[in-house]
Amino acid sequence: MPARTAKIDRQTSETQINLELDLDGAGNAELETGVGFLDHMLTLLAKHSATDLTVRAAGDLHIDAHHTVEDIGICLGQAVRQAAGDKAGIRRYGHFTLPMDETLATVAIDLSGRQYLHFEAPLPAAKIGDFDSELVEEFWRAFSGNALCNLHIVLHHGRNSHHIAEAIFKATGRALRMALEHDPRMTGVPSTKGSLDG
Repeated sequence: MPARTAKIDRQTSETQINLELDLDGAGNAELETGVGFLDHMLTLLAKHSATDLTVRAAGDLHIDAHHTVEDIGICLGQAVRQAAGDKAGIRRYGHFTLPMDETLATVAIDLSGRQYLHFEAPLPAAKIGDFDSELVEEFWRAFSGNALCNLHIVLHHGRNSHHIAEAIFKATGRALRMALEHDPRMTGVPSTKGSLDG
């Protein structure tokens, strides 16, 4: 099997990001984003997706974390799309329902080559530590728009915003792992169109 890896370098006036991804990794993460809570969430994502993820980021955190979080989502989406190649032989679809204490969240993904995000997961607290809770949705919007996938995130119940965010990242990791797995019965691209480019 060819290596399913990607390297993304994004340099703007707001952020400078270097990201490396190995879809067939062991769940290892090396993260220096400057946003502690995002580092925590990306560590969970790497572990549960069984990918190896390295992110080095410098952003305009003197303003806030918005640009850094959004741009890392962009880079991660681009990396998944690049590393997955033509998607021949993968399952394409993945889903997972994950409990996290009082929280229950479901994530479903289709690596369809088309962008769509449905985010139905209100986080009751405006802040998780010093992290703006609304950035959880912004991260996944940036990711889905650049991975070109359908991503549905639904919170069934939950009260603690940290637990809700954690459940979302873990469940997305598990769903992504399923979607990217090799399907021994799928010899080509898993689409009757013969392409998953949109």
